[in-house]
Amino acid sequence: MIHVFSYRDKNYIFDTGSSSLHECDKATADFLRAKEMGEDVDITYITDEQIAEILSDVQGLKDAGLLGKEEVKAYPMKSNEVKALCIHICHDCNFRCRYCFADEGAYHSKRESMSLETAKAAVDFLIANSGKRKVLEMDFFGGEPLMNLGVLKATVAYAKEQGAKAGKKFLFTTTTNALLLDDETIQFFNDEMENVVLSLDGRPEVHDAIRKTVNGKGTYAFIIEKIKKFVRMRGTKSYYVRGTFTAKNLDFSEDVVFLANEGFDSISMEPVVTDLEDLKITEEHLPAIEAEYENLCEKYLDMYRKGEGFNFFHFNIDLEGGPCLSKRVSACGAGNEYFSVLPNGDLYPCHQFASDKEFYMGNVWDGITKPEIREKFKNSCLFTRKKCGDCFAKFICSGGCNANNYHFCGDIDTPYEMTCAMMKKRIECAMHILAEKKLQKNAEN
Repeated sequence: MIHVFSYRDKNYIFDTGSSSLHECDKATADFLRAKEMGEDVDITYITDEQIAEILSDVQGLKDAGLLGKEEVKAYPMKSNEVKALCIHICHDCNFRCRYCFADEGAYHSKRESMSLETAKAAVDFLIANSGKRKVLEMDFFGGEPLMNLGVLKATVAYAKEQGAKAGKKFLFTTTTNALLLDDETIQFFNDEMENVVLSLDGRPEVHDAIRKTVNGKGTYAFIIEKIKKFVRMRGTKSYYVRGTFTAKNLDFSEDVVFLANEGFDSISMEPVVTDLEDLKITEEHLPAIEAEYENLCEKYLDMYRKGEGFNFFHFNIDLEGGPCLSKRVSACGAGNEYFSVLPNGDLYPCHQFASDKEFYMGNVWDGITKPEIREKFKNSCLFTRKKCGDCFAKFICSGGCNANNYHFCGDIDTPYEMTCAMMKKRIECAMHILAEKKLQKNAEN
């Protein structure tokens, strides 16, 4: 299967079977759209001589295994070995963000914090169910994790101690709104956290319109210098400044560039998931969002060419390496190799299913008591997502997010088309970036 697309004045061919990307002229793109993809495209302007040349070039790529290559079949990499837990260390928050899927930290239940006893039981559960895995992951999540920092620190110490006894290594991640960051916590994060995710939506007026304190004040001024100090002290260790865009800031490329200019070189900007009428992304917004991804792409490349490049999560794709095909078709490990642990020790497939009783799976003391739910998630993969079969992006996105699919379509195996549309556009932009970076490197050499 091939995918032919245009990015402004550039034309590209992407071959899903070989994961090869080729730049071509407009005539070649239009011809392939008409003949290979069956689209209603005017090719009457293409001369017989051009057609002969196109066919010769196409055959050359096919002979080289770079076009029209049969897709390799691979079995999903699934096991019953648990590799990671999302620890809901605190179901409370010192922010009141309007779009919060977690009900401002409470997850539609009572506000509570995880006890050290429960956290230790979660560590024990992970080690006991990890099989032969040597590297385990724990993501501290909320609410706001720093509101239960003492237990978080003690959990890290306990996990390292127990992991060493079992021959396991733990990698830790924390997501925080940064309000409670201080020098001691920053040092702890730099010593212990493999990655840290800091929530910041971009320009002050954008951030403050949504992310407010408990008493309704904007929060940008309270956190910006703390985040900057964290990044300065972080050195070369991984972090992300993660933003969310809504219907209120469809010019989100401005927010990404703002964050880059503030000195953050690792950035993510995600579309909001909400039912709030004034914030939610709808189908009518898609043309503007797709155009904005191109705007962001141009700004990203402009900064890259000036030596001011930064890492933008959704423009990161690897067509030559990256995860093996078996992992790509496996889709998300949620509900099988990865679980969320609520403050009371209950287990759910991931943080976006937390407190939905339909997806309660057990607890850290008794283990999985609803094996049928685990089987559902274990059996889900790219091949059970029928709508993905003819999609050029399937080996890159792996069928999308289980939670988004379920919450919008009622089934983890039915991709949410709004997310699909945005994903496809981001991937096309990312492919254009790969091509432009390669041209620049060739020119420099």
